[in-house]
Amino acid sequence: MEMRLRKYKPSDFDTVSKLFYDTIHAVNGKDYTQEQCNAWTAKSDCLKKKRGALKKQHTVLAEQDGMIVGFGSVDDTGCLDLLYVHKDYQKQGIATALCKELEKDFTVMKTHASLTAKPFFEACGYVAIQAQEVDCLGIKLKNYVMEKHRSITDCQDI
Repeated sequence: MEMRLRKYKPSDFDTVSKLFYDTIHAVNGKDYTQEQCNAWTAKSDCLKKKRGALKKQHTVLAEQDGMIVGFGSVDDTGCLDLLYVHKDYQKQGIATALCKELEKDFTVMKTHASLTAKPFFEACGYVAIQAQEVDCLGIKLKNYVMEKHRSITDCQDI
């Protein structure tokens, strides 16, 4: 199956929102409690509030056989805002392809990586700057502020 990247369209929102929800519960659930995942995905209402940001940011989708299998977005400051891959398409190079596409116009990138995503970002050359706990509907979620400078080598799938 060949993967292709394409620009996000507003009509993709419902599929992207479902992918966001499913990925957090199925993939991030190994590093976060059910309560934390529920709070995080309740933020899909927050994702609905970000609907406009998805259009404004550089948002890219990965498709295989016409199905959206991943998406990512970067803002104009080089902050990688979102990066999610469908639960059934993990470890197939999709996140790497999305990341490379989103990074290409920046010399310095920043992201807030979940416990689950931290090893991926480290393999891509990002360095943890600080651990933090963010409040999500009154529930604390640990993540990492990470940064990458373009001189660091490209992503390696893990």
